[in-house]
Amino acid sequence: MYFSQLIAALEIGNAGLQNHHLAGDPELRGGASLEQAEPDQFSFLEKGNALTTELSRSNVGAVLLPPQDDLRAIAEQRGLAWAVLQDPRLAFAEALEHLHPRSRPKTGIHPTAVIGDQVDLGEGISIGAHVFIGNGSQIGANSVIHPGVVIYEDVVIGEANELHANAVLHPGSRLGLHCVVHSNAVVGSEGFGFVPTANGWRKMPQTGLVILEEDVEVGCGSTIDRPSVGVTRIGAGTKIDNLVQVGHGVTTGKNCALASQVGIAGGARLGDGVILAGQVGVANRAVIGDRAIASSKSGIHGEIEAGAVVSGYPAISNRLWLRCSAAFNKLPEMAKTLRKLNRETSS
Repeated sequence: MYFSQLIAALEIGNAGLQNHHLAGDPELRGGASLEQAEPDQFSFLEKGNALTTELSRSNVGAVLLPPQDDLRAIAEQRGLAWAVLQDPRLAFAEALEHLHPRSRPKTGIHPTAVIGDQVDLGEGISIGAHVFIGNGSQIGANSVIHPGVVIYEDVVIGEANELHANAVLHPGSRLGLHCVVHSNAVVGSEGFGFVPTANGWRKMPQTGLVILEEDVEVGCGSTIDRPSVGVTRIGAGTKIDNLVQVGHGVTTGKNCALASQVGIAGGARLGDGVILAGQVGVANRAVIGDRAIASSKSGIHGEIEAGAVVSGYPAISNRLWLRCSAAFNKLPEMAKTLRKLNRETSS
């Protein structure tokens, strides 16, 4: 695809194209980072991005820029094709979609698929090899079920969903429109519920539902547990990375983002737009307000107010945590000074 064709596609996108310069209209085969880009590739910089030196040195053929005169001047000096956009990152995503359109498997049911009784299959679906669909389940129109997927009985999948290879949906799973469940993810697995008795642990039956609202994406190897009663609910537009554990009875708001290795214990509640970075742990029944952000490895207990940015274990204000972190390396010296003062005052 030539750069001019890419610009034409971006003009109808949402990234806010403002200006562009073709500079020979290079033919592009894909995108890359500035450090790795070749003359037949394109890249992007965001506003305030400290990559001015990399732009001066890069072999990139075309670049998507924020509205910054210094960056545009470098691109022009180097003879690069460029476009100025309000949101270069979004433009990069839109451009990649045009250069690498996703293929869709053929409509139909593979002969090795096993489909139970009273299964409702919508129009235009694709069911791959060795898929199993249990009794009474429903698959919405235009959904894609890749090879090896297991769908238990009493599962409801909305329209235009995509389940990747070897994903598993347990009984009581409910998926809205346009959801994506990646390989080896498990939705609706039994929550970790046991009652202590004099003779050991007695299992609590897990009879509840897991509801993924529309446009939810679940990464590879992640698990979302169903509760003993009630609902585990993932809010519309929420994105879950690989290897995330969502416990029974958890509720997330809309458009949350959970990075890899996040663990959320049962009954926790997340508001809208919450961001949990990698390896964040959320305690049982913790409450996180709208738009709160937890940095990597934070441990959240109790309640986090809306809009807060927290870090550390247990999680505290990010600003306070930064001050504490700066003092950590000084602790041995401070301890030495304290011992010296103790000796002087006791002598």
